[in-house]
Amino acid sequence: MITIAVGEADFDVAARLAELEAMGGGAVASFTGIVRGDGGLIALELEHYPAMTHEALTRLAEDAARRWPLLGIVLIHRVGRMAPGERIVFVGTASSHRAAALDACHFLIDWLKTEAPFWKKEHRADGSTWVEARTADDAARDRWIRD
Repeated sequence: MITIAVGEADFDVAARLAELEAMGGGAVASFTGIVRGDGGLIALELEHYPAMTHEALTRLAEDAARRWPLLGIVLIHRVGRMAPGERIVFVGTASSHRAAALDACHFLIDWLKTEAPFWKKEHRADGSTWVEARTADDAARDRWIRD
């Protein structure tokens, strides 16, 4: 089972974890990303092209399902304007074994961070700026590339 959701609404982490736990595996791993408020951030705004985003997230989830023996994957990403402290992303995986669940979750968030077509704008008291790609995020993604 692969569940992908992209939208402006907040999401219920406990409900998503319960869905993964109900799959009967021995392991559930998850990551929840929160909008940081450091550096005077007032809001984070994400834009995307819906069809392009859904296709990219589907390919990513299918890749994880090929790499690890997973029972389920949940990918949720919010778009629109969010304040510090709000949830922005959820990645959850279920498997019969912890290593697969943990590795797949880590893989998914590393690739989601760099390969999903989202554009981020940071709003601060002194103005707004688009967020540039970060070398550290690319390096985290690259460790999962197979020859």
